[in-house]
Formats: sequence, C-alpha cells, structure tokens
Amino acid sequence: MTRAYGVKKGKKRKHTEPKYDRETEEEQVQGEEESQQQQQQPEEDELSGIPIAPSELKSDKPKVTFILERASLEVAKVGKTYQLLNSDEHANFLRKNNKNPGDYRPDITHQVLLAILDSPLNKAGRLQAVYIKTEKGVLIEVKPYVRIPRTFKRFCGVMLELLQKLSISAVGKREKLLRTIKNPVTQYLPINSRKIGFSHSSEKLIDMNDYVKTVPSDMDFVFVLGAMAHGKIETDYTDDYISISAYPLSAAYCIGRICGALEGKWKIL
Repeated sequence: MTRAYGVKKGKKRKHTEPKYDRETEEEQVQGEEESQQQQQQPEEDELSGIPIAPSELKSDKPKVTFILERASLEVAKVGKTYQLLNSDEHANFLRKNNKNPGDYRPDITHQVLLAILDSPLNKAGRLQAVYIKTEKGVLIEVKPYVRIPRTFKRFCGVMLELLQKLSISAVGKREKLLRTIKNPVTQYLPINSRKIGFSHSSEKLIDMNDYVKTVPSDMDFVFVLGAMAHGKIETDYTDDYISISAYPLSAAYCIGRICGALEGKWKIL
C-alpha cells in the first residue's frame, strides 16, 4: 500500500485592512449569523462598553452636527504599554522623539465633547452627530446619546480602546456608540445644511445670536471647529468662515456660545 501524503499549500498573502469600522459591511451578514452567535455565546460581557445618556432621539426638527478638526488623539508604545499621548504625562517621551509636547492635547477634545453632550441642545434631541478628525487623518463618529467619561484619565482609556479596536459598544448592547469610519466626512453630512467654519483669524466677526437667525428655519447646521492648541483649520467644504469674538476663545467656550445661540433660536430652555 502506498502512503498518502498531504499537499502543502502556499501561504496566502495577507491583505491590509482599512483602519475603520466596517459596520455597514458587517450588517449584511448579521441577520444570518445572529441566531448562531446567540447559541454559541449565550452570555456576553456586559461590563464592556460605555453607558447611554437619555435624550429625545426621534426629533424630526432641524439639527446640528459638529466636526472637530485636527484633534490630538495619537497612540504610541511608551515603555511596555500603549498609551494615548498627552503633554502632561509624556513630555519627556515626546521630546526624545523630537516632538513638541504642546501639540499633544487630547484634553481639548475631552472638554469639547463634554460641552456638546451636556448641553440642553443635545438633551432636546437636536444634535445629529459629532465627528472627530485626528491629526493622523482618522475619522471618528460619536453618537449624540453616548455618555463620555467625566474624568480625563478614563477618557484617555476609552479613546485608546477605540483607536485600537475601531469601535466601542453600549453596555450590554451591540449598538456602537463610538466608531472609526471611512473618510471623507462630507458623505455623512445633511444635504440641506449650512456648513460654518470658525477661527479667530477670520475677518468676518459676527454676533452668533444674530447670525443663526439669518439661517432658514428648515435648514440644518454643521459647525467645524479646531480641537488643537494652536493654528487654524483649513477645509474645502465649509460655506462660511467666521469669528465670534474679538478675543481668542477656547474650543469649549466657543461651543458654549454656539449652543446658547441655537437654544435661543429654537426656544430650548
């Protein structure tokens, strides 16, 4: 008798996967695999994820979208662990790598997200979404009903997990509250919307309360702000480019003025 030998197959070449959450492609096979997954994994880890904040989600009134450009959210291996870089904890590491510690300010993004998500504007169901574009070009979608951690340390942990796993789901649910998505951001913006960029360097100085009154009542708003310590944003998709103060403002304070003006326009108390 002759002995059967197995034929060795050549190693398949690995294809580079895009660095974004492929949720839309996964949804096509979810229906077929859902029943199998429930049988194989009857108990899911309900401790993972982040909680959902209550809000009026089913509003059909005009809404607002925020885009945070040039956000400093960069992950690097410091010692034996991967960490979200910031100027306070990693100043020496950044200098050794010929980088300016002042440019690494994830706390700005944290402050802005808290200002947006805590606003009565969001709780009234008028926030469509928040998009974050990092310095490295990664685009992140933030759902309006996500509850962002209050402490900066916990926020860094959430962002680190997001950039590594590409999405974070709600506690005990499959819904993704934070996820990386495919560029460009313009494909996710409302068609009937006014896209407004902000910078102190703009020559068009306006009163925000008067400005929002000039926009038609049935039109959505898209506000584009910088989430970096220095510099200005440069985009090619904004309809207007304005300044709302004769003095430099932090991004979080700028958000406060924007939300206050819209809450006045839409009678949100």
